[in-house]
Amino acid sequence: MAENRKTTCGNSPSASPNSLTSKQFFELNINGRTIRSAEAVQAAILEAAIEEFSANGFSGARVDTIALRAKTNKRMLYHYFTDKAGLYIAVLERVFEDAMHAEQSLNLKSIEPVEAIRKLALFVWHYFLEHPQVVKIISAENQLNARYLEQSKKIPLIHSHFSQELSDVLHRGAQSGIFRSDINPAHIHLTILSMSFYCINNQHTISLHFKRNFLSPETIEIWGEQIVKTILATIMYQASASQAQA
Repeated sequence: MAENRKTTCGNSPSASPNSLTSKQFFELNINGRTIRSAEAVQAAILEAAIEEFSANGFSGARVDTIALRAKTNKRMLYHYFTDKAGLYIAVLERVFEDAMHAEQSLNLKSIEPVEAIRKLALFVWHYFLEHPQVVKIISAENQLNARYLEQSKKIPLIHSHFSQELSDVLHRGAQSGIFRSDINPAHIHLTILSMSFYCINNQHTISLHFKRNFLSPETIEIWGEQIVKTILATIMYQASASQAQA
């Protein structure tokens, strides 16, 4: 019997399918038949579901299409995720978890406060640009009044991580006398998210109204700097802000 080990497990044996792609899990090819581990099947389903839900929303997404793209069947999909709603919640958790992992790579605690704010603001802007499916999924969930988001126990913890990272940077800046001490971290977080998410989610109407391609390389760079300037002007003392933007 011919046996070919096609792929191996990811770096962490305890990693969940929500945080890794299907290619990072165990597969065997025996006589032309591919046998995948449970983790590989779940990850493949999640990848296919992200594509389907981002394109069609919760109501328009088809479970049959997801199973077909994942090269599995509905029985396995329901086995791992219970139902369509359970799969959708897992997708929401996956996209938020991926964003958290990407943000962690910035290592903001090792960067001085002004540069940390700059990196964080530009990270959010470019992350949404590079992951349009995230924008579509979040937008669709807002149309559902966050009905499924509020059922997740994991997403509040992820949101708490983002908030804590930003609060730490603002606190360090205030202690060093660069940032104001009366800044509400939630307001800064919302400002960064709003200036990034709104422009991408509404790129076509914005481009039409202002008669320019809002997502051209030049405009992307200019708007990124505008986000940074807006945040620094809000949180820094006036003299420090002028020096930082000079």
